Amino acid sequence: MAVNLSAPSAGDLRPVPGLSIGVAEAGVRKANRKDLTVFLLEPGAAVAGVFTRNRFCAAPVQVCREHLAGGDIRALVINTGNANAGTGEEGLVRARATCAALARQLGIAPGQVLPFSTGVIMEPLPLDRIEAGLPAAIADARPDHWLRAAEGIMTTDTVAKAASATVRIAGAEVSITGISKGAGMIRPNMATMLGFLATDACIAQPLLRQLAQELADGSFNRVTVDGDTSTNDSFIVMATGKAGHAPITSLDSAEGRVLKEAMLQVSRQLAQAIVRDGEGATKFITVRVEGGRDAAECRQVGYAIAHSPLVKTAFFASDPNLGRILAAVGYAGIEDLDQAGIDLWLDDVHVAHKGGRHPAYREEDGQRVMKQAEITVRVGLGRGSAADTLWTCDLSHDYVSINADYRS
Repeated sequence: MAVNLSAPSAGDLRPVPGLSIGVAEAGVRKANRKDLTVFLLEPGAAVAGVFTRNRFCAAPVQVCREHLAGGDIRALVINTGNANAGTGEEGLVRARATCAALARQLGIAPGQVLPFSTGVIMEPLPLDRIEAGLPAAIADARPDHWLRAAEGIMTTDTVAKAASATVRIAGAEVSITGISKGAGMIRPNMATMLGFLATDACIAQPLLRQLAQELADGSFNRVTVDGDTSTNDSFIVMATGKAGHAPITSLDSAEGRVLKEAMLQVSRQLAQAIVRDGEGATKFITVRVEGGRDAAECRQVGYAIAHSPLVKTAFFASDPNLGRILAAVGYAGIEDLDQAGIDLWLDDVHVAHKGGRHPAYREEDGQRVMKQAEITVRVGLGRGSAADTLWTCDLSHDYVSINADYRS
């Protein structure tokens, strides 16, 4: 039921030189589904990551942080069907054993492997099945297997999520391709449940860490489905350095700005795809908050609107019960907010002005917008010049059904 979202074709996704991807069916939770994916990087690649702020983070997140601190990452291993979260010390043992198993196959050190898991929490990771599936995943590795990887990391997703772009940097053509997964338990507060973005641009490791954070902040940190921050959120950025241009040494340079903007566009496409495929979603909603004193308070108000079950169910019902939005603005936590400065629009319809119903507003105009599959909510705070934008979806009966049946 994804909102204006269809799966890409394999031909839409550009290979990234210096990287190959393999996918296998390991039976991690269910038989006959792609559930084990490996990314294989040639020597010299730079890798950076941003991870969940959930203090109850999964074992693979903890191991990834350890291994990234050592640098020189050569491989990623991703399983679906099991989150390896809430599994204590044994979860760490199994995450590290997964890295060691892939390292043996590739002739590299275990610390050069990053592990990722997604699925059910508080169940032991089936290490034997993962180890048994690794040879097939490695044998499957090809540069053009991005779509297979997008399918291989899905859980409750209904559509594979992947995107590509190309730019020219210092006369060289640079490729950018990424995949993401997620449909529920989404308020990343860092990245998304799982996201992987690669480029063959030449960029140093320290700068890539800065770039990864800025990409997350401009895309995945602007989406929410249900307000729940996962235990496993991971966003990984890889730069293979195969494009051949002079290394980028600053994101403020002309080349740095070109690369960042292109990667940000792909990241936003992947992040918005998660919202469009939100569990049970029927509408894609842009929340734009303007006139704040700073961007942080604009986001604070935006998330209050985007997380409100009353607002989200009103959108599902196409019911212009828009006082719910004003109420969310009011409880967002801005203590000195003056309601007399508040304006509210639905697309082009001016609903509220100076804290009250706009004289020209008619409910039939509000309902016309509410029936659309894509809607923009715009709020003016009347406090300054800052603005920010979030993306969310409605809340339907199917969301409850999907999550009630998740483990069956």
